[in-house]
Amino acid sequence: MDSKEFKKAIAVLVKEKGISEDVIYEAMRLALTSAYKKNYHSLSNVRVDINEETGEISVYSFRTVVPDNYEELEEWNLLDEENDSEEDGEGKEPFIFDERIHIPLTEAREIVPGIEVGETIGEEVTPKDFGRVAAATAKQVVIQKIREAERNSIAEEFGDKQDELVSGTVEMEDARNYYIDLGKTQGILPKTEIIPGETIKMGSNIKVYITKVDNGSKGCTILLSRCHYGFVKRLFELEIPEINEGIILVHSVARDAGNRTKVALESTNDRVDAIGSCIGERGMRIANILKELNGEKVDLVLYDNDASKFIENALSPAKNIHVFITDEKKNEALVVTDNDNLSLAIGKKGSNIKLAARLTHYKIDVKTYDQAKEMGINIYED
Repeated sequence: MDSKEFKKAIAVLVKEKGISEDVIYEAMRLALTSAYKKNYHSLSNVRVDINEETGEISVYSFRTVVPDNYEELEEWNLLDEENDSEEDGEGKEPFIFDERIHIPLTEAREIVPGIEVGETIGEEVTPKDFGRVAAATAKQVVIQKIREAERNSIAEEFGDKQDELVSGTVEMEDARNYYIDLGKTQGILPKTEIIPGETIKMGSNIKVYITKVDNGSKGCTILLSRCHYGFVKRLFELEIPEINEGIILVHSVARDAGNRTKVALESTNDRVDAIGSCIGERGMRIANILKELNGEKVDLVLYDNDASKFIENALSPAKNIHVFITDEKKNEALVVTDNDNLSLAIGKKGSNIKLAARLTHYKIDVKTYDQAKEMGINIYED
């Protein structure tokens, strides 16, 4: 990479990646200083200058001026700079002259008249073949800065998108994950986070929920899900305009992915039916959501400020139930129902009562009328 190519590469970084020239040149100076010391075994203090107009690179070495008679070093306090090894009165290490980092006073004054001991003197030491080292270093710096810019760009775009719904293209898969193209980067969709029973096809466009954005040293990792309860909530926001307008509120969502989801809704306008609005004309709105959920059942539940009524609604499709709040502080409730509705209230493998409990944030215990009587609770059966 000659100076013209380097200048072009910098122009690309500035224009397309938004990296300032100052940052690039400073990175180059540090990298070239390190490269010089490594390749030419230098112990000296080195400064690398880059002519930003021509791209020409020069290396300068700085040596400390020391007395011609090294015994005078202690008098000039140079040992304090050269050695820090004095411990418990053991004394200092003897000074060792090294022409790579030291220059005698007489020799130094031939170059810079009037220079004093302890000052530094610089001279150009640019090796004839340093262009080769500079070219390799420049490439590394350019690549590094491009990667940093891309990481920063991704972090800036996705940093505030955690818990949001996005669309992407299924690009690759391995034994454990699908990799979703999100535009500037890939997101990781673990196979444990897809809806049970659904088939993910390569090249297809799918909606995914961002569960975590981790901007680490190795780059930005974006974890995705389709079975998170937040996925359903965002689908409702996408399909139901009244939710985005604040006319309908989504109080909570409880989900057993692939099986059933319960969504608690409330209308802030007496003229708007929360459940009817979410179902839509001829069921079109809810149909779009169900299609995205691979046929997963969705119960729309009316939220109520009265905890008993809310729990009763949440236990749908069970009917003819009586709810008693047994402990408000611990959020515990007792539900009494007839034998016909007991299995509906509990649900297959307890799924209905578990979802209702998560939706309402109450621990729910279900009993039949007979069981309630044994507990001393008498309820008139309708």
